[in-house]
Amino acid sequence: MLVACSQPIKVEVPELVEGPTLALSQIDTLMWRQPDSALKVMMEFAGSEAADGMDAFEGHYCQVLVAELLFKNDYGQSNREDVLKAVHYFDSIVNVADGRNADARGKADACGASLQRDAFLAARAHYINGAGYYERDSLIEACGEYLNAFRMMEDHFAENELVGKKARFMALTYNRLVELFSAQYMQESAIYCGKQSLAYDKKAQSSSEKIANTYYFIGKQYDKLQLVDSASYYYDMALELMPDRNNMIYRDIVSSRALFKFLYHGDTIAALDSLKSMAEQASNEAERINRCMTIGYIYYLMGQYDSAKALGSIVVEKDSVRGKHVANYLHTIAKEEGDTVRANQYALILAEVGATAANNQARASQLNDMFQQHLQWEQEKVEAKRRQVEQLAARQRLVRGVVTAVVVLLVLGVGLWWWMAKRKKEQQLQTQVNDALQQLQTVDDALQQLQTQADDALQQARAMLPQRVADLYRAKVPNRLERIMAEFEAAYPQALEKLATAYPDLSETERQIAVLNFLHFRAKEEADLLGLSDNTVNKYRSNLRKKTENASFSSFLD
Repeated sequence: MLVACSQPIKVEVPELVEGPTLALSQIDTLMWRQPDSALKVMMEFAGSEAADGMDAFEGHYCQVLVAELLFKNDYGQSNREDVLKAVHYFDSIVNVADGRNADARGKADACGASLQRDAFLAARAHYINGAGYYERDSLIEACGEYLNAFRMMEDHFAENELVGKKARFMALTYNRLVELFSAQYMQESAIYCGKQSLAYDKKAQSSSEKIANTYYFIGKQYDKLQLVDSASYYYDMALELMPDRNNMIYRDIVSSRALFKFLYHGDTIAALDSLKSMAEQASNEAERINRCMTIGYIYYLMGQYDSAKALGSIVVEKDSVRGKHVANYLHTIAKEEGDTVRANQYALILAEVGATAANNQARASQLNDMFQQHLQWEQEKVEAKRRQVEQLAARQRLVRGVVTAVVVLLVLGVGLWWWMAKRKKEQQLQTQVNDALQQLQTVDDALQQLQTQADDALQQARAMLPQRVADLYRAKVPNRLERIMAEFEAAYPQALEKLATAYPDLSETERQIAVLNFLHFRAKEEADLLGLSDNTVNKYRSNLRKKTENASFSSFLD
């Protein structure tokens, strides 16, 4: 009845303009809004006369677009070989346009927009190639492709250019790494990628459901690390942002949160009620089995072995993958009950799990090395940019010094020439020299006055600092923490740099807390600014005192 009474959904299908590139561009634009409609249009375009005239660029663009559409519509990557060719093709033209080929530099300078377009296509080709590797369980290769996608984007786009589709692409890629690292129990890496994904989701103004899902994944990682406060915060945020409660993501969040409440707060009745309710609302058999697995585990921890066995047996029978997760407690129950046959059956499953775990551990180590190298590469880029800024400032100071020296030399040269030409007018020359010296003294006095004014301005900034940061905190403005830190650095230049040099073991968060402590923020206010729990902030404070041996922060505020 609901279907019959609902208005039909209007599918946006563009009228294709003549020419393959224009048609592909239109399909590409549609894909970001309606992937199902875009796939239908692509299939129609592929059989049209316009598709027959595609050149090499258009052909590879078409293959990447087809692969993305198949992936977004839950189809297998049937054109994988063509996607691999597209990856190498776009990398090659971007490398040439970058000026690595000297003969192409002039052309590259004249085609800045084309270079950015090609770089974005190259990054997307790497991304979809990584998705193909991941589907084939080639996780090392998949991770490498995702990281190549990041490098392509970061090499060719400034941070303020990563908006709209590009921000959505960055968020999607970080989400893929969250899924990959989470499956390999690399929680810290998954949390880092999840937070990066959140930042780009907000820049791209993604849907509340997508942002809620990312909060949920980050909460799961904190849950696995047994960081209770952080896990609880992200679970709560995920539920708060979820607009629709009639979907599997919402039920996953509620189920994970229920198990979390049971494990860390002993909320048995509420946890079971929530899980049973989610099991009743399951949309398919796989979801129902997943809920049974969680409920069975709780029954096992409660010592209700009959219920745990009944639900665990269903999981083992229906789903061999999830069955491996329940085999451990089923093996324990069988041993305690003296059921040797079943104990041996579950032992075989556990042996298989153990062999897989060993392989996963080696693979996780390799993935971690790869990701750490990527983070180091990003840090080196930041350092290179900082050095570039410093070099530019040094050149500017040098130019000012040279200009000043030239002016002084010119004045002295003119004075000497005048003295040599007019020996008989020594008194007049002396007067002129005195005038020149007086002018130099005036300039020096002006410089001293400017220095005094600068010192006064710095003292005024320091005097107003408490009020300004208090106003920023109360105003609830975006990026409050970054703006407060900027105010502090303006009032106390190089203080944080000296602190980092004196205590290199301090993390960025600990340095931020040192500043907030100096500014007399309470622990609760610091937790609000940092997006952490009160307990986590107190732990950071304790670590700060230990690492600095309670040294006074005022020593760095010269």
